[in-house]
Amino acid sequence: MTRAITAAAAFLVVVLVPGGVSAQDVEVTANVGWVSEYLYRGIAQNTSSASAGLDMTAGALYLGSWAADVGEGSEVDVYGGLGLELAGIALSAGGTGYLYTGEFDDTYVEGNLGAGYGPITVDFALGQYLTEPETLDYTFVQVTASARGAYAAFGTFGGDFSGQFGEIGYGFAVSEVDCTVGWVFSDSELALLPSGKSNATLVLGVSKTFALN
Repeated sequence: MTRAITAAAAFLVVVLVPGGVSAQDVEVTANVGWVSEYLYRGIAQNTSSASAGLDMTAGALYLGSWAADVGEGSEVDVYGGLGLELAGIALSAGGTGYLYTGEFDDTYVEGNLGAGYGPITVDFALGQYLTEPETLDYTFVQVTASARGAYAAFGTFGGDFSGQFGEIGYGFAVSEVDCTVGWVFSDSELALLPSGKSNATLVLGVSKTFALN
C-alpha cells in the first residue's frame, strides 16, 4: 500500500505538472532551525536539536531534504510530491523517507496524502518501518487547526503502531526569524510511561528560511 500511494503520487507528478515549467517557476530555499526539545508526532527524539534543510518547488512539484541532530547520529529526511489547489481545497500527494546515521533508529518509508480547507488541514501517512527481524506497517492521521499564528493539532497512530498526541502553540516572527512556543502532550505509549500516565513538554523553536534564487 505504501508503494501504491508513492507510485500514485509519481503518476500525478508526470501527468499534472506542466512540461513547460520555466526557470522562473523554480524556487529553491534553504532553512536552518533549532528547538529546545525535538519531538516528532509526540515522540521524543533529542534535547536541544539543530536542523537544516533544502527545498525546491517547480510548479506543483516539490522536492526536499531535511536533517536534524538526534544525539546518537543524525536524522535525514528526503521527500517529494505534488501539491495543488482545486476549488479552494489544497491537496497534496507524495512520499517521505526517514533515514538515520549511527544507531539511533532504523528506516521509515511513507506515502503521504494531505488536504486543507481554510484553517483546517488533514494529513494521512501510510508507512513501513524497515527494522529487523520484520517490517512493521503503520498509519498516522493528524488534524491541525490554525488562525492568526495560534495552532492546535491532534495525531494518532494505527496498525502495528499505537499512541496519540496533541499540541497547542503560537508562531510569530521577530526580525524575519520565525519563532514558536508550544506544548506537546504525549500519551503513555508515545512518552514510554506506565499505562494511564501522560507527558507534557514545553517546546521553544526558532528558524530562518533563505531564498537561493
